[in-house]
Amino acid sequence: MNSHTINFISTLTFRKILNILKVKVGYLLSIIVKRPVVWGLPYSYAVEPTSHCNLRCHQCPTGLGTIKRSKGEFSIDVYRKFIDQIASEATYLMLYLQGEPFINPKLFDMIKYASVNGIYTCTSTNGHFLSKKNAIQTVLSGLDRIIISIDGTTQEVYEQYRKGGDIQMVITSITNLVEAKRKLKSRTPYIILQFIVFKHNEHQISDFEKLGKKLHVNKTEVKSAQIYNVDNESNMITDIAKYSRYQKHKEGYRLKRKLRNSCRRIFTTAAITHDGNLLPCCYDKDGDFSLGNINTQPLAKIWNSQSFNTFRQKVLVNRQAIEICRNCNEYA
Repeated sequence: MNSHTINFISTLTFRKILNILKVKVGYLLSIIVKRPVVWGLPYSYAVEPTSHCNLRCHQCPTGLGTIKRSKGEFSIDVYRKFIDQIASEATYLMLYLQGEPFINPKLFDMIKYASVNGIYTCTSTNGHFLSKKNAIQTVLSGLDRIIISIDGTTQEVYEQYRKGGDIQMVITSITNLVEAKRKLKSRTPYIILQFIVFKHNEHQISDFEKLGKKLHVNKTEVKSAQIYNVDNESNMITDIAKYSRYQKHKEGYRLKRKLRNSCRRIFTTAAITHDGNLLPCCYDKDGDFSLGNINTQPLAKIWNSQSFNTFRQKVLVNRQAIEICRNCNEYA
């Protein structure tokens, strides 16, 4: 059993386990009866520390500057009140939605507050902000898990997607974090090195896995890419079927997986933007389907609201009709 699994299990309580069971049973019943059965509260959360980013990644609406909602940072005071609401039932907190989390100067405080409240914490980063000082602070914050993206093993390949990025800076950041863990004799955070596969970098997958071993990360993870305009940007889609979400048809590229009328996320996970809007899921990049705001309503009230259940009902009956669902690779 690896360290991050042990850490996760250590955060569980009877109340949290009971909540997970209630949520899962409610979801299964929802699929059967084709109407929302919402029992319990979300046990997983995705919270956006900031919507700002230092890079201009080609398939990211934040990086491209096409995202429609406002930019900003999560208020630490609002965040603490929010954690106080969810701590009894919450088991997992991903401090990432859009943007680069480490841009928020209060990120370490956010991690620490969730950790001391018994919530397993994770974040995802492009790896440009882990100086030696920040690496030590990351370890001391109690962060359980960190995903660091490096979609190439040479600067030339890496920067084709990570516009404005510096691969050597990312490698140095990883080295700093591994060294900080060693110095502080800490098992955490569990470091995952992530590689998103495109046509231009597919030939470096093997080199990426070798790099992960060389840097002594805990795990390397190869991930398929989400392409927003599939037909116009099909040149970005990898030829390696295993790592592609899409398949070519007569009418163009389409998702390989059949879009079922069900979705686990909208019954288990709450996605919160930097300004407090609760979205149905992380695929709602622009916040077009905002269901309420935690600044004005308790989380539980929004989660069980008529508006959220109406959205869930649409998914259970005709998921294909919902725009943000059409390019979703999530298994239901």
